[in-house]
Amino acid sequence: MRELLALLNDAGHTDFRDARGPMGFTQRQAAGEFTRDEAAAFIARLQGNEPEVGPLAVGPAARLSAQSQLLRHLPAEQLVAELRRRGWMVTEPVANSSSRPGPEADCGP
Repeated sequence: MRELLALLNDAGHTDFRDARGPMGFTQRQAAGEFTRDEAAAFIARLQGNEPEVGPLAVGPAARLSAQSQLLRHLPAEQLVAELRRRGWMVTEPVANSSSRPGPEADCGP
């Protein structure tokens, strides 16, 4: 735990709670309670031994809720329609070569 806290301090965080959002800690982890595997994974990530891809998914606490899973599979058109119905203004994102293949991408076998 001391090693993890020292690495967090080196990264500019004052404590586990301060690092909760940027590191993707759960409420339990923000209170300083980690399993050995979780601590080892976060240490590896902070040491640069693992790619940083957002919050670290470790163990069952990182599972998506049923509602989150439903939203991920909802067609964009339905999601846009519902948000507009609720008064939100929605625009299509700018195409990003890393998130969506362009017309020149080879999507075939």
